[in-house]
Amino acid sequence: MNPRLAVSAVSSWRWSLQEDLVFWADAGIDHVGLSFRKLEEAGLNDAVSSIRDAGLRVSNIVELGWWDLRDPGTWSAQQARLLAAVDAAAELGGCLVLTTGPAGSMDWDAAADALASALEPVQIAARAVSVPITIEHTGPLRLDLSFCTTARDGVDLARRVGTGLCLEVNSCFAERDLAGTIEDASDVLAHVQLSDFVIGSFSTPDRAVPGDGDIPLETIVRAVLASGYAGAFELEMVGPRIEDEGYAAAITRGVTHLDGLLDQASP
Repeated sequence: MNPRLAVSAVSSWRWSLQEDLVFWADAGIDHVGLSFRKLEEAGLNDAVSSIRDAGLRVSNIVELGWWDLRDPGTWSAQQARLLAAVDAAAELGGCLVLTTGPAGSMDWDAAADALASALEPVQIAARAVSVPITIEHTGPLRLDLSFCTTARDGVDLARRVGTGLCLEVNSCFAERDLAGTIEDASDVLAHVQLSDFVIGSFSTPDRAVPGDGDIPLETIVRAVLASGYAGAFELEMVGPRIEDEGYAAAITRGVTHLDGLLDQASP
């Protein structure tokens, strides 16, 4: 398995952390992205110990929840959760991957300012222990998760609030001049999530195994590499296609495809 390839626990959405650990060991997967939801369900201290004992490299921690940016009264609970995630990442490695939370009727700039205020105590704690924080953009159908719905806006938002950018390829592959956006993002690009999409689907999320759909993954990976990006490429799949095939089969096929693609695209 290419050392820059990681497998997200989101790709086995309904499995527990223990089921993930068994599968990763059996499949020879040692570079993973973690679900904070699963860590919490397993008991945070026990989960951190289990991952450390398994000798896993951690690329990121995701499923961290979000704020209602319109309501500062909701922020303290989410800040506390993120501070616990910072502690876990300080032990295990990897970045935190956040979505912004919904903005409702707030305009983009006001929402960005609210996000910066909500994040401030978390960023202070994360910097103290060298844990990177990244913002993941979503697609425009997921305004319940984020007001940042393009990679280009993600670059601007990351610079504005002082975070890195998680490039979610499934959400941005059809954007105009994506290669130019990636080249421009070299100062903030900190994590990359890969999957595929079959054009014609009207569901979300409906990610496909890499190689099964219409995303020009090799072209995008080459553009990311050309930008000087040195981080992980993470297989993150979720949706009915993955559920129907089964996690083990879908992940195995995805790893095989991306392994070959990264080997071919890497200098």
